[in-house]
Amino acid sequence: MQQNNNDFKSGFISIVGRPNVGKSTFLNHVVGQKIAIMSDKPQTTRNKVQGVVTTESSQFIFIDTPGIHKPKHKLGDFMVKSARNTLKEVDIIMFMVNADEAIGRGDRFIIDLLENTKTPVFLIINKIDLVHPDDLLKIITTYTAEYDFAEIVPISALNGNNTDRLMETLTKYLPIGPKYYPDDQVTDHPERFIISELIREKVLHLTREEIPHSIAVVIEKIDREESRDMVNVMATIIVDRDSQKGIVIGKKGALLKEIGTKARRDIEMLLGTKVFLELWVKVQKDWRNKPGQLKEFGFREDEY
Repeated sequence: MQQNNNDFKSGFISIVGRPNVGKSTFLNHVVGQKIAIMSDKPQTTRNKVQGVVTTESSQFIFIDTPGIHKPKHKLGDFMVKSARNTLKEVDIIMFMVNADEAIGRGDRFIIDLLENTKTPVFLIINKIDLVHPDDLLKIITTYTAEYDFAEIVPISALNGNNTDRLMETLTKYLPIGPKYYPDDQVTDHPERFIISELIREKVLHLTREEIPHSIAVVIEKIDREESRDMVNVMATIIVDRDSQKGIVIGKKGALLKEIGTKARRDIEMLLGTKVFLELWVKVQKDWRNKPGQLKEFGFREDEY
C-alpha cells in the first residue's frame, strides 16, 4: 500500500558524546555502509557527517558530530563549535555514552550544554556488550540523576544489539515532514570527502600516537577512465612536522604503501570499480592553527 505523503515523517538527529563513544560505528551500522571513519584514537571525526536512512514511512538524517572535548588548537575549536552548533538545528539529540566507562567531566560538560535545549534528548548507552546486564540499572540511575532524558536506550552499535528498537523509538519523535533525500542516498557528503576520510582512517590505524591529529588528506585529482573501468585518485597526506613525514612514509616507503593498499580496497568498495591510488606526503608546519589552511583543507567555519 502506498504511503500517504501527509503521514511521512522526517527529521534531523544529532549524535553527540565524548570522543570515542561509538558515534561513527552507530552511523555506519544504521546506514549500512562506511561513511564515517572509525578509530580507537579519540577525536577522529572532524566534520559533521550526515547519514541518511530512508524507510517506507520515514527518513532519518543523522549528524555525527566531532567528539566534544577541551580544544587545544584552532582545529579543536572548530570541531567543538561544529558539534555545539548542531544542537540548535535538529529535531532529536542522541547523547551517547560508553557503558564501560564511568560518567566523567566530559559527559557533564555535554549535559551542561543540553540544559537549556527544548529538543528531546535520548540517552544512548553504547557498548552494552562490554558490561554485565546487572550493571545497566546503576549506569541509568547515574545519568538520570544529572538530566531528565526523553528516552533511554541501551545498545551495542558494533554488534547491532537493540538498534532496531532505537530506530523505532526515534520514529515516534520525528515530525511530519518531506523526503529531503532520494531513497538510495546515504550521505550528503561528496565522494571526494569520503575518499579523503578513508585514506585518513588508514593513517590513523597504522601510525603512532604522535601522528593522528596532525594529519589532513587533500584529494588532488579524481579521473575516471571509462575505457578501462578505472578511477585514478591522487591524494596528499598533510603532516605538520618533518619527523612525521618520515613516519608516514616508513622504511623504504613500506608504511605509505600499506596505507595505500588498505585505503584502495575501501575506495573500490565505495565506488564499485577498480581504483589506482597515488599517495604523496607533504609537510605544512602548524597547519592546525592557521585559519587559511584549515579552510583550504575543508574546515569551513562559515558553513556551521
